Amino acid sequence: MFGRIIGLVLLFLVAWVVFVARPSSGSGPERTYVVKPYDTLWSIARASYNGDPREGIWKLRERNHLSGTVIRPGQKLVLP
Repeated sequence: MFGRIIGLVLLFLVAWVVFVARPSSGSGPERTYVVKPYDTLWSIARASYNGDPREGIWKLRERNHLSGTVIRPGQKLVLP
């Protein structure tokens, strides 16, 4: 009896994983930003993130593999 219950529970879990569980798309599609003249990482971070822009700058640099803070007009940045 106990083996049947365990088997049913495992069957239910496998069915749930296959048919119900889906990857989360809560973050939405990847967003890109094209740098305009006179843009700075600070201005982009301030416009794109809530809270402290310094954290947004850090995220921008990490996501785009920037070694410094220099950006150029026309450059495409991926917004994390």
